[in-house]
Amino acid sequence: QVQLVESGGGLVQPGGSLRLSCAASGFTFRSRVMSWYRQVPGKERELVATISSNGGSTNYADSVKGRFTISRDNAKNTLYLQMNTLKPEDTAVYYCNTFTRIEPWGQGTQVTVSS
Repeated sequence: QVQLVESGGGLVQPGGSLRLSCAASGFTFRSRVMSWYRQVPGKERELVATISSNGGSTNYADSVKGRFTISRDNAKNTLYLQMNTLKPEDTAVYYCNTFTRIEPWGQGTQVTVSS
């Protein structure tokens, strides 16, 4: 069955960095376009970054462009999100999923940016 397990979140000061990981199983990871999403209470889940199946193409939300980098290791069925120069408005629960949003979602990983 599909399983998405996010990790690497935490509390960080503004300007700091975090690296999120997502272990995927139960589907053919290497053939899927993958994405990172984030959600804050009371708001819809937001698409943050997307990466093609072979990693050769990436896209980012304007709010994170130049600060976040999405990558993947198809041999390890793992998706990454390197987050630099973090801002308080980056505070959210971060999720990974395919671009088409398969079910079920993982539990997400909380990122809190605060001094």
